[in-house]
Amino acid sequence: MQVMVLQAENKKTSLLTGRSWKFGFSALAVGLFALFCVPQELQAGDTWNDLKPDVFADRPILDGKGIIKLSAPTRPEDQRKVPVHVHASLRDGRTIKSVTFVLDENPMPVAAQFKIGGQRSHIDLGLSFRLGRATDVRAIVEVSDGTLYMAERFIKFAGGQSACSAPPEGDPKEILANMGKMELLHARTNVAATVIRPKATLNLSHPNHTGMVLDQITLLYVPTRMVTNIDVRQGEELVFSMQGSITISQDPSIDFDYKINGSEKISVLVKDSDDTQWTKTFLINQGS
Repeated sequence: MQVMVLQAENKKTSLLTGRSWKFGFSALAVGLFALFCVPQELQAGDTWNDLKPDVFADRPILDGKGIIKLSAPTRPEDQRKVPVHVHASLRDGRTIKSVTFVLDENPMPVAAQFKIGGQRSHIDLGLSFRLGRATDVRAIVEVSDGTLYMAERFIKFAGGQSACSAPPEGDPKEILANMGKMELLHARTNVAATVIRPKATLNLSHPNHTGMVLDQITLLYVPTRMVTNIDVRQGEELVFSMQGSITISQDPSIDFDYKINGSEKISVLVKDSDDTQWTKTFLINQGS
């Protein structure tokens, strides 16, 4: 039993150091994580002190009050799709370099990492995550001078099955047929300021398989197949580049804003852990 626990701990460390979830782990290790992904209430912040050095080394992280606004439901209605939104704003000439979302108690705590383009001092960014158990959710913003700021919220677990081991929604054949389909929707608004900084939603069809779901027919775990990268560009300029994980919900939906640069097109490139990629180009301010 001691060896089994060590396997699980090694897997957690690998996830934090950025090595691929897809490679180097046995079915036994995946099964162990499915067992450890048991819903239970934990004291908020129990693991952050151990987790932080693996993600940010010894870099200081400052309180993001006045810079970051983080919103998430205290007790989500659907633990498979927990919406998390961050608004960050700087007024001193610095720009936003990256945003990292961390869910302390999930099997893959570093949920998503965004590199922000366009030399922007303001961003709105949101997406939905799977919730394995009660956890702190954190948004860590890195700015252009290297300073890190953090905001956090505690999300309770409503009970029932953990989202990390819940089967995907929908018919498997339809999921496979629709994989990689995308749409880009622009928010309708009469607020003049958002003409310069419009808001959009990128919807992607992808199961984002966690590797922890037991197929009731074959009694084998459904192989991991997760979204690893999403690259969004306005013309040649980067809007954002995201590194994903199994913590992102099925059929990811990303809310974002961007700064108009004169280009009439937004292009999206998506890659997953099966080395499959999809691309699509959208006309700005037109849904597809």
